[in-house]
Amino acid sequence: MPELTDLERVRAEKIERLRAAGMPAYALSAERTHTAAQVIAEFEAAVDDRLEASVVGRIKSARHMGKTSFVHIEDGSGRLQLYFRVNEVGEERLDLLEQAFDLGDFIQAQGFLFRTKTGEVTLHVEHFRMLAKAITPLPTPKVEVIDGQQVVHDAFADPEARYRQRYVDLAVNPDVRQIFRTRARILRAAQTFLDERGFLEVETPILQPIYGGAASTPFTTHHEQLHQDLYLRISFELYLKRLLVGNLERVYEVGRDFRNEGVSFKHNPEFTQLEFYMAYVDYHQMMALTESLVAYIAEQATGSTTIDFGEHRIDLTPPWTRMTLSDAIRQHAEIDLDAHPTADSLRGAMEGAGREPSPGASRGKMIDSLLSTFVEPRLIQPAFLLDYPRDISPLARQHRDHPELVERFEGFAGGMELCNAFSELIDPFDQEQRFLEMGRTYQADDEERHPLDEDYLQAMRYGMPPNGGVGMGIDRLTMLLTNHRSIREVILFPHLRQRED
Repeated sequence: MPELTDLERVRAEKIERLRAAGMPAYALSAERTHTAAQVIAEFEAAVDDRLEASVVGRIKSARHMGKTSFVHIEDGSGRLQLYFRVNEVGEERLDLLEQAFDLGDFIQAQGFLFRTKTGEVTLHVEHFRMLAKAITPLPTPKVEVIDGQQVVHDAFADPEARYRQRYVDLAVNPDVRQIFRTRARILRAAQTFLDERGFLEVETPILQPIYGGAASTPFTTHHEQLHQDLYLRISFELYLKRLLVGNLERVYEVGRDFRNEGVSFKHNPEFTQLEFYMAYVDYHQMMALTESLVAYIAEQATGSTTIDFGEHRIDLTPPWTRMTLSDAIRQHAEIDLDAHPTADSLRGAMEGAGREPSPGASRGKMIDSLLSTFVEPRLIQPAFLLDYPRDISPLARQHRDHPELVERFEGFAGGMELCNAFSELIDPFDQEQRFLEMGRTYQADDEERHPLDEDYLQAMRYGMPPNGGVGMGIDRLTMLLTNHRSIREVILFPHLRQRED
């Protein structure tokens, strides 16, 4: 633990003063009858009766004026003013409040409610005690009015510091607390929507002997007793589809996935994913379900299906725009995929247009790079792109009209991908061939390479019903619905580089 600063030592010394006065600096428990919001609402609704309450919270401001003190505290529901007078609490206790209590301390106060001359609902304190002494002071923003505008100084606003000390960020920035309340509503709304449509919420393994269901590099760990290498899952897909074989026709899971990939404004090594699978449907029906799901979540989490994202006003109301991937690339990247059916031809077209593909990239991976570079950033209003190359979609069913494509869609809004979905492949022989093709096409260290999962193939041989599946990133959806462009803003404890002091 770092050495205490001079200010921290001064605060720590006050612990002895509290003990000498018979008041522990760290209470074993607290007694609360009302939150700040509850006591204000109840007082506002009362007519004649005297309202007594016991409240708790963190000291946010204090004004000491001889024989009286005004203190504002804040709990999870809001702020409340406390009024201390020497007549009720006594001279010794009032002096202790001034000398041993600091901003940031947690306090419990008991008394009755009244309204000050300025109209503020206030607790007239009769008894109080320390709940937890804060040794390190919280950042205290100072507001100054300059030319009629409020200017905030010394706010805890540095992103690096905020992400590393999220507990401080939450304590001093109410808007950050609101992000995570909204995130909780997003999760609850997604579960409610699927529950009401007959989906069963399930749990699948996080530690897996064979990773699969997505194109990414896994994190590897080792089970000492079993002498077995295991992988943190990169997707729930293959386990959830096993459940369809077992006649659970509608299943979903919300949980963490882990991908050993680069960090960016929309990528974190661990992230929250929603995946849901439904028997006897295809990707067209899953598109309709997905746009309805997102609209419902937006309504429940924000109160509207129309949201602000940066400078854009986005309407999530169904139906969303539908466009083939080929048409989108023709429109935004100005390359006609139909005119370049081979990898060499497409590579030449990209080079001729000044769009350098990665050396040795397959045709599918070149198409994917065109999508991410030229198309995705332009998809601000919600849209589905349909029909993807077969070689980058090893778990999707072959397109019924175009053998070189698969029935796959991705959903976009705000210039980023929100979800990925297929008409799922159910033919075990076709699936085995796809796995083998992937093994031949890509290098052993290529993240697009998908390992052959023999147990999954065995499950498919028992018969898997036609089905559709969707994977949706909860973090990105939260970014969209809270108007934030960095994934670190919507994850409580994002992964950061180790800091070298």
